[in-house]
Amino acid sequence: MLDTFDHTDFNAPEIRRNLRGTVSVVIPTRNAAGTIAATVGELRILAEDGLVDQILVVDADSPDGTAAVARDAGAEVHSENELMEGFGPALGKGDAMWRALAAASGDIVVYVDGDVTDFGRHYATGLIGPLTDPSKQFVKGRYRRPFRYGGSEEPSGGGRVTELVARPLLARLVPELLAFSQPLAGEVAARRALLERVPFACGYGVEIAMLLDVWQRVGLGGMAEVGLGTKRNDHQSLSALADMSAEVIAALADGLDRLGRDDAGAIDPVRGTGPEVLVRPPFAAAVRSR
Repeated sequence: MLDTFDHTDFNAPEIRRNLRGTVSVVIPTRNAAGTIAATVGELRILAEDGLVDQILVVDADSPDGTAAVARDAGAEVHSENELMEGFGPALGKGDAMWRALAAASGDIVVYVDGDVTDFGRHYATGLIGPLTDPSKQFVKGRYRRPFRYGGSEEPSGGGRVTELVARPLLARLVPELLAFSQPLAGEVAARRALLERVPFACGYGVEIAMLLDVWQRVGLGGMAEVGLGTKRNDHQSLSALADMSAEVIAALADGLDRLGRDDAGAIDPVRGTGPEVLVRPPFAAAVRSR
């Protein structure tokens, strides 16, 4: 059974008293100059409180100057392409998250998206809070996704790939993981020791693939989900959503094939169709082999 929480269940002083280990917050970014300063500013409050030890922005060499804005706001900034040399250029969001482990120093690693317009430090405290329980290894966020159209906003309707692709597929293939409201949430906290032992899909399929691999290792009992309120960011075009959906489906198919569990279904690939799934090996193994 999946334990669920709300961010209001936790506060920074209580977490700081009960948490064992240091915390790195990783923000993979691509053209997020308009939002990254506010995100870093919220996290700096937690750093000043002694809860967050490192604010790490891993940027995709964004032409809009995201790296400079993040650095000026007080974050440690790295180009994703300069981490883990020998693996070539970074190949998308999941690859940036994987490479970030080379620069992250924390015993606990928190990933948050850098393009959220209503980000608050409660994202970080909510995600870290359940890890004060030593039995918890992995925490995923959930939230309401308002949908903006023109000058108006509907209270829901965002997160279209989640609702139209990820959850229906999980319902047919891995129904146990329907316990997660937001299987594609980019807001995650996990113990570094766990993250170093799982592979990372390179693109936008990283979240669904990671969910599968962590479930395989620790089961729902070692996982948790926490409510973070709302998440607002720019909505993607239909063509961009189609590409993201294809990556999610391909990553799910690859992950299920890798697990080979009797209690999970499978997606039989058709040769030569769909995007290629590129997967980085578990970080610990990659470091040992260098």
